Amino acid sequence: MQKAQHNLNLQKAITAVSVLLLAIKLAAWYITGSVAILTDALESIVNVVAGLIGVYSLYVSAKPMDSDHPYGHGKAEFISAAIEGVLITTAGLLIIYEAINNLVGSHEIKKLDYGIILVAITAIINYVTGTMCIKTGKKNNSLALVASGKHLQSDTWSTAGIVIGLILLLITRLTWIDSVVAILFSFLLIFTGYKIIRSSVAGIMDETDTELLNKMVAMLNANRRENWVDLHNLRIIKYGSRLHLDCHLTVPWYLNVHEAHGEIDALSNLVKNEYGEFVELFVHSDGCLDFSCSICTKEGCNVRKHAFEKKVEWTMENISSNNKHRLLV
Repeated sequence: MQKAQHNLNLQKAITAVSVLLLAIKLAAWYITGSVAILTDALESIVNVVAGLIGVYSLYVSAKPMDSDHPYGHGKAEFISAAIEGVLITTAGLLIIYEAINNLVGSHEIKKLDYGIILVAITAIINYVTGTMCIKTGKKNNSLALVASGKHLQSDTWSTAGIVIGLILLLITRLTWIDSVVAILFSFLLIFTGYKIIRSSVAGIMDETDTELLNKMVAMLNANRRENWVDLHNLRIIKYGSRLHLDCHLTVPWYLNVHEAHGEIDALSNLVKNEYGEFVELFVHSDGCLDFSCSICTKEGCNVRKHAFEKKVEWTMENISSNNKHRLLV
């Protein structure tokens, strides 16, 4: 709950910063009349709306599990990120439309030096805020914060490009540069929006997070115990910042209930120490079978039916399969 509250407070601060940056960019556009600066201002409006959505989604996702939501409310973060992605993509399309209109018709640009300074200041603030947001989001497994941070950083790079274009415009006085710069960086917004939508849809559809699964497999291999004959049918589902994990752990068949549960506790503690408090584990224990002897590394087993032949390294493929591990004949 402490991490969830921290995520919520940070998102509130980001939203407040977005409102301030929007005001600065609108002032810069009013002073200059530049469509490229208007592009940046429109993107900041999206930031503010997305920030408000993010605040609400983090508020909802921070609620504890209840009878209606036994896995918690973390999926709200995926919905928030999807909406933010759609808003970013829409802003990019609107910017292209406005820029093309200004290419066709002429428009006056004035006091460009003041506009460049104001917009450059917003880029620096955006980058610092976005970096902080992504770092905290990854640490706390919050897709909403990571999405907000990537959004702010994409805004930084687009703003930096716009500043470069405006400097060229200031030097050359070629007004078409203003619209061309706006069009080029609108494509960056559209691409960023697509990636955020893709990530959020993957979370809603419980798509396998291969990066997370690979890290977990490496961690389990490095800390494997001799009574863990094999581990299979591993599945990981993300609910915002919360992880749900279930798997089958094969242990020696002669362990009593208390001993088998001790192995499950060891696995649970290992995962929670690595991934923090927002992890829920369901582990089903299986007793080993005769064919397990050839891959079992346990020494001093008095009931071994076959000699040990080879240790099976756990991989993303065999650990996800719903079959006990065995050597292929």
